[in-house]
Amino acid sequence: MRSLGSALVMVFIAACGNEQPTTFDFGPYDLAPFEEQTDTCVQVTLHNDEPIFVNAVELTTGPGFHHSNWFYVPESTFFGPDGSFPCEDRNYNEATAAVFGGVLFAQSTQAPHERQQFPDGAVVEIPPRQKIFSQIHLLNATETPLHIAPKIEIDPIAERDVTTRLVGMSFENHALALPAEMQSKFTLECDLAAIQSTDFRFYYALAHYHELGTQLDIDAVKTDGSTASVFTTTSKVGDVLGGPVDPLFDMSAYQKLRFSCTFYNPRTDVVRWGTGDQEMCVFLAFTDSRFEWGGGVIDDTDPQNPVMVGNEMQYTNPCLVIATAAY
Repeated sequence: MRSLGSALVMVFIAACGNEQPTTFDFGPYDLAPFEEQTDTCVQVTLHNDEPIFVNAVELTTGPGFHHSNWFYVPESTFFGPDGSFPCEDRNYNEATAAVFGGVLFAQSTQAPHERQQFPDGAVVEIPPRQKIFSQIHLLNATETPLHIAPKIEIDPIAERDVTTRLVGMSFENHALALPAEMQSKFTLECDLAAIQSTDFRFYYALAHYHELGTQLDIDAVKTDGSTASVFTTTSKVGDVLGGPVDPLFDMSAYQKLRFSCTFYNPRTDVVRWGTGDQEMCVFLAFTDSRFEWGGGVIDDTDPQNPVMVGNEMQYTNPCLVIATAAY
C-alpha cells in the first residue's frame, strides 16, 4: 500500500554551502502482488536561500518503481508539507510544474538505478526557495510483495565553475494505436524554427516507452529534407534509456525535429497510450536553448496517415510545438 504518513528523511553529506551532494530518502512504499499506483506524489523542500547549480542527479529505487519525472518549483506551488501524498490532493500536473519551475530529472522505465550526468560546467540552475516535486509510478508485476525505499541525490557545483545553463525539452505522442501482432512506428515532425531560433545544442536525452517499445529516434531535419541523428536507443525496459549526447548536437543548421517510436505488439488486441499494459512514446532532453521546448500530440487521439512499409505499419501526426522563455 501507499505510505502517506512516512516522514521524509533528508541526509546532508558534508554540509558546505550548496556545493556538496545532498541525498533525500523518500517513502518507503509497500506494494501488493500486481499492484499499480499512478497517483502518488513526492515533495522535498530544499530550503535554499541561494541558487543550486545541479551538475548531476542520481536516483536509486529498486524493483517496482516504474517511472518518475522530477521538477523544481517554488515553495508555494502545490502547497503542503513534505512527504508522499495523493497528487490529486494538491491538483498536481506536470504542465503546471513546467510553467512555474523546470525539469530536473527523468527516470528510465523501471531502471532501478540511474545517474543523469552533465559535462563539466553544465548545470540545471534551481532558483532560491524551491522544492523538488515528482509524480511517481509504482508497478509490482510480480507475485511477491515489494518494499521500496528509494532515494534521490543532487550533485551541485559552485557558481564560479558554471559554464552552461541547461533547460528541459519534452515531446510526447499520445496518438498511439499499436496494431495487433505486428510492428509499428509512430512519427511526429516538429517545426521548431517556425516558433523560435534553433541556435542551441543537445546535451542529454532520454526515452520513455513500455515493454512493447523497441526503439526511439530523434532526428534533426533541414528544409531540404536532409537529416542527422540526434539520439537513438534500442534499449529495453529496465535498462537505462538515456544518456549524454556525445558529441553535443548543434541544432543551429536545422529547422525541425523528427521524433519516432517503434513497437512490436505480439498481442491480439490494439494497444493505446496509457499506464499498466498500455504504451507511451516520450522523450526528454536538456539543451542550452534560451527556451524550454515541449509539445507533440498531447491529447489522446488516433494515429493518422497509415502506410505499410515492408512488415511495419507507419503513422504520422501533426506536431504541436511550444517554446517558453527560460531566462
